[in-house]
Amino acid sequence: MNNTLVIAEAGPNHNQDWNLAKKLVDVAIDSGADVVKFQTYSSNTLYAKQQKDVSGIEDIHSMFKSLEIPRHWQKDLKMYCDDNGIEFMSTPFDEKAVDELYDLGVKRLKISGFEGTDPRFVDLVASTGLDIIMSAGIGWQPNYWGLFADIFEKYNNEVTLLHCVNAYPTPIDQINLSLIDKGKGLRKVSHIGLSDHTQSTLTPALAVARGATVIEKHFTISNLLPGPDHYFSIEPQQLKEMVYNIRQAELAMSINDSIEELKHTNGRRSIVAKVDLKKGDVLTKDNITTKRPYYPESAPAIDYFSLLGTTIESDIETDVIINKKDLSSFYESQSV
Repeated sequence: MNNTLVIAEAGPNHNQDWNLAKKLVDVAIDSGADVVKFQTYSSNTLYAKQQKDVSGIEDIHSMFKSLEIPRHWQKDLKMYCDDNGIEFMSTPFDEKAVDELYDLGVKRLKISGFEGTDPRFVDLVASTGLDIIMSAGIGWQPNYWGLFADIFEKYNNEVTLLHCVNAYPTPIDQINLSLIDKGKGLRKVSHIGLSDHTQSTLTPALAVARGATVIEKHFTISNLLPGPDHYFSIEPQQLKEMVYNIRQAELAMSINDSIEELKHTNGRRSIVAKVDLKKGDVLTKDNITTKRPYYPESAPAIDYFSLLGTTIESDIETDVIINKKDLSSFYESQSV
């Protein structure tokens, strides 16, 4: 059973091409991801009119205008996802987006790392009463959590907090996976996860081993496509590899009796006669030792010191395993 919710983040990598958007959904399905996520925003509501260069981009409005998801797509994308067994999700960035996604019947809403320090916007998203996934990205501080927890308690949201480094891509030595632990035990946090912007397919599995139960990762059809997110997103085969690594990490972290290990039980040691023993002899360090193999009926090596001073109840030849029936009085007393 899969324990990790894997979100394949398509974001704006559809390039306003419907066929490309559907292909992204298909890639997410093929990878084994649980959710495919887009982003719903308007350049006019995302950035103020008055602004200087942002991240070296002279005209941020024009860039985001070219990345907006056509709003009429959302219903069709959700239907396409529903029909093909993958959850549709999108990150809202304004009031209209929140209303549209709620009306579509999505299961949960995401609050991005950049919006995760805006209590007004967090309150808006939380007011839907839906499950919330919130990235703790740039500028987020643990001491803010009391304010956000109050908001989530007001609307009774189930909350997943994602560790997030808002660097695109994030160098592997700056992902700081140990910070995942800071979210554990916070009030109103039901699940911990990672919004991963490294280009590694292994980092999410390492996060799962650390306790993450939700993973979000940007992906694309090709890193060569035009657009600001394609170059740092992982490609289809990498997405599939990432999901595989996560599922392997889940298996490695599960606690089960090892059937394969049980096949090698007889590799353990038993009590063995060091010399010929006669019925009535007292066992000492001089007349017994321990050797492989071990069988269910053997006196196990773990009992060596306890058996010293015990009387043997059968004749045993040198280098023969001593069985429990040869020490029945001792083992019957142990079972009382």
